[in-house]
Formats: sequence, C-alpha cells, structure tokens
Amino acid sequence: MSDAAGGLTGERLERLLPVLERLAGARLRLRTGAVDPARGSAWLEPIPGVEGVWLEIGDGGNPLTPGATPGMAGDLIYTISEILGHTIRLDEAADRILREVSAVVGARRATLLVHDPEAHLLRIVAARGMEPGDAEPIEVDDLCSVAARVFREMRIVSYDPTDPKAVNPGCPEGRNYRGKAFLSVPVLYAAPGARGKPIGVINLTDRVGEDAFTAGDRKLVAAIANQIGAAIENARLVAQDLGQQRVRRELELARDLQLKLLPSPLVLAARVDVAARCRQADSVGGDFYNLLNLRAGRIGVMIGDVTSHGFSAALIMALVMAASGIHAEAAETPTEVLRRLEESLTEELANTEMFLTVFYAVVDPQAGRITFANAGHPHAFLVSPRTGEATRLEATRPPLGLATAPGADTTQPWIRKDAILCLFTDGVTEALGGRGERFGEERVLGHVARLRDRPALEILESVHADLAGFTGGAAPTDDRTVVILKA
Repeated sequence: MSDAAGGLTGERLERLLPVLERLAGARLRLRTGAVDPARGSAWLEPIPGVEGVWLEIGDGGNPLTPGATPGMAGDLIYTISEILGHTIRLDEAADRILREVSAVVGARRATLLVHDPEAHLLRIVAARGMEPGDAEPIEVDDLCSVAARVFREMRIVSYDPTDPKAVNPGCPEGRNYRGKAFLSVPVLYAAPGARGKPIGVINLTDRVGEDAFTAGDRKLVAAIANQIGAAIENARLVAQDLGQQRVRRELELARDLQLKLLPSPLVLAARVDVAARCRQADSVGGDFYNLLNLRAGRIGVMIGDVTSHGFSAALIMALVMAASGIHAEAAETPTEVLRRLEESLTEELANTEMFLTVFYAVVDPQAGRITFANAGHPHAFLVSPRTGEATRLEATRPPLGLATAPGADTTQPWIRKDAILCLFTDGVTEALGGRGERFGEERVLGHVARLRDRPALEILESVHADLAGFTGGAAPTDDRTVVILKA
C-alpha cells in the first residue's frame, strides 16, 4: 500500500490493529481495492484520508457490528438473560441492556421508557448517547410522539429513509437525530393466562453505517423487549415487597411507641391492686387507658375507644394520652377534664370525622367515694366483692366530638375492700365465636364475680384466656382493652 495523506500508511495501520482490536473488542483487518461495504456479516468502514483502504470489523461475537446476525442475536439474548438474572434494580439492568442492544444494532442513541400509571406518563429509566434528564416525560396521549403511539397501539413503528414510499410517522418538528431512521418497539408483559399489556417502549436512533434498521433488528429488539417487560414487572414486585416490608417495620415501630404511651399498672401498685391490658387489631389502634396518681391521695382511671383503628385513630389516642395527664392535674372534676380534652381535640376530630367514648373516674379512698364522668362509654361497672353484683356506671354526656354537652359528675360510694372497678371496650364484647355469637358483657362480668377474691391480674388473665378460646385464637378485628382496679 502506498503512502497516504498526512503520512498514514497501510503498514502503520497494520501495526495499530492489535491496539484497535483490544479497544473495540472485535476482530479487525484491513482490506484494499474495490469492496462491497455490505459484504456478508462483516462491517466495512472506509478510512478517511487513505484511499482504497477499508477497515473490516468481523462479527465473531463482536457487539459493535451494526446489523444483527442470527448468531449475534442468540448471544445478545443470552447476555441479557444473564443481566436480568443477576440484577434486581431495574435502572442498573436497563442501562446495561441498552448498551448491549444499541451496540448490536448499531444505534448511537437509545432510550428505555417505562409507563408511570399514576401520572399517565412514559418516563426514561435508561439512555445511551444522551442524558436521561435531557428529555421530558412523554404524555401517553401525546398524538405527536412516536413512543406514545407505540405504547398505545402495542406495535412496532420504524422509519426507513432509504425507502421512497416510507412515511415518517409522528411530528418531526424539534427532532435532532443525526440520522433519520428510527426504531420504536413496545415493551409488553403478559401474566400467565392473561392478555399482554404495554409497560414501556424502547427507542433506537442514529444508526451507525447505513441509515436504516433491518427486519432482523426489529425481530431482535422485539424479543429483548419481552424479556425487559418481565424484568420491569419483577422489579416492580420487588419494590412493592420492599415497600411493604418497610411499612411493616414502621408499623411495628409505631405500635411499640404507642404501647409505651400506655402506663404500667405499677404506677399505682403501692396504692391499689390494678391490672390493665390493651391488644390492638392493627399494628396501631384507637383504644387507650390511663392510670394517674393525683393530689391528696386520689387516683385517676381513664379508658377510651376511638371510633376506628389504624393511624388516624392512633393519632387521636396519642393526643388524648398527652393531654389527659395535664388536664387531670389542672381540672377540679372529671367532667371538666373531659370538657378540656374535647377542646384540645376539636380540630383533629373535625378533620378526621371521628369521635371517641371516654370514661374517667377519680377514686378518693380517704373520702370513700368514686366520682366519674362518662362520655358515652358503654362498658364501665362497679362490682361488689361481697355479692358479685355489677352496677353499670351510666353515661353522663355524649361521646367527645359527637355533640357538645358538658354533663355532670356522678358519685358512688367507694369502700375499701368492697369495690372492684371493671372497664373494657367493645372490641371485647363484640368479639365473635365460631358460630357467629358475641362474647358479650356477661362473660366479662362473670369472670370478675367468680374471681372477685383473687388479685386483679388473675381476673384479667381469666378474661383474656376465655376470649382467646371463644374466638379460636383468631386475630381481633377491633382493639380490645380491659382494666381491673380493686380497692
């Protein structure tokens, strides 16, 4: 070969080939004379400034050859299967897949768009030859966008500028492709036994060499798109599972924090015999109780039930727990405590459209009386240790947040060793047995009457054991709280 312009010769090129092959990862050799640029499965590229010399890039597993051959297609699909099999994150897999696909079909620029069903947009998750952030998301209903059309119609759209009869689809304004050809392939997913659905689009443009994508390119990218469709669904399921795990961890943390708001019965252990337990239907709930050491040797006992469960009810419960201790110290009467509680919760109760039943009693052992206010809580009783007879402590006002009516205190005698205060919520009484019957108040009061000479904790354990047997150990559908206090 003769000297070429600038002193570049075939001999010098021959010496550079090993270096170029390592950089390109392909078999390279020089050809001279008249050659067909589309010869066989190899790619022939003229060398600028060296007349009559061509660089032949072989296809022996070379990912840089434009135009996919059957052997290359098989290798590529196997490679992508390996990528998808070892990569969980969709963005990582998508970037590697686009790199492989665009190299095989000879596209300088490629994008993978995934459908965002909530926003009704196609968003770029990976790109080659451009920055993903350089392109705006595409409206699925965009009549000008080829990608949106491919997604809607679930069919391949391509444009071959070498075909004089070809019509350029879409709206060309604003396009800045180096070449005019493009290939847009829908990414589909079909669950077993179900009809396929579109979940994304692969776009390929700026082809190296001839400005057209072949029928082989279309078949290859369509096959890869099916693999990517399954990968996208798997990635979504993984993300959903991880999200559910995170929610479960957060719920467990919220449950632990909420249970820590409930006082231990030990706070009153030196003054009375008391036992209390709250079991929530969800990880967080709306039942609560409070036990308070008040001035002058008095004892405060509160139980409540928010008309729901879950996070909204838990918020109300937390606010009540925070405010009840403050109001119990500052207010003179139980009725005043409930009035102030209602004022504290006005905005939250209005926003959530909830209400809550609350029973609050002040036990004064020195004065020998119990004074209470009952905001619609149905399950509050005094049980006589001598006879086992139960007396209902009736409502003195409507539930908090349901109607504004202050009501008035009610007082009952409280004789030491001759009074048992029994409080519980409707999650206990409405628990269902195997034949659909309710647990009811009588079963709870029956345990109190039968074990009235036993410690409060034994009475409580007996109620819960009977409840577990009655329901067959089924998870509760409503929060269950029981408080037993003996003089």
